[in-house]
Amino acid sequence: MRKYTYLLLLLVTLAHCTSQKNTDAFIKKTTGRYLFNVNEVLEVYFKERVLYVKWRGNERISPLKVNDSTFYMKELNEKIVFVSHPQTHIELAPKREHKNSKYHFKKMHPGEKTPNEYLAMNDFNNALTAFVTIQKKDSLNPVIEERQLNKLGYAYLRQNEVDKAIEIFKINTVLYPKSSNTFDSLADAFLKKEDTINALENLKKALAINPENRRSKNTFKKITQK
Repeated sequence: MRKYTYLLLLLVTLAHCTSQKNTDAFIKKTTGRYLFNVNEVLEVYFKERVLYVKWRGNERISPLKVNDSTFYMKELNEKIVFVSHPQTHIELAPKREHKNSKYHFKKMHPGEKTPNEYLAMNDFNNALTAFVTIQKKDSLNPVIEERQLNKLGYAYLRQNEVDKAIEIFKINTVLYPKSSNTFDSLADAFLKKEDTINALENLKKALAINPENRRSKNTFKKITQK
């Protein structure tokens, strides 16, 4: 606790000795959105040449300027460093707690979105592309976990956003084409839409993958016996 207090006091002292205003060149180079993780963004902007950050619903985080490229962000308890090469990005200044791990956040291209942002815009094609990209880089990333996407789809079903649920379940079938459950869930959504043709088609796919899927077997039987 004493170390943290000392560090904070030291940074505040340095910040007071350093102008919080930034040059036009720095502002132009660093303004933008940076991937904090695959579904979270740090948005850097300037007002009256002073750097601010939007993150996790906080629209006006004001990091303390330590030097021309380094700022202390108390919300992270980290010093963020703007690096120009090979491309502009943010790095966390090394410290003991990192255990020699390096953390860097790439600057996003204009118009680039996270998967969740694409979903919020109902841009399901780009959402799928983003999810597939994540899966190729890190198949264990929780953002693309089959169970989580399935949970999201059913949340939309409960809210009667059936078309959105269908698109989420479709994404899950592409990410996990060997999962009987993903096709069973997609069939559920089509049934809620009263589209029995597509429901049956996806139940058949679920049963082709796992003939012992009891839920799919029972649903298929109920539909075909009507």
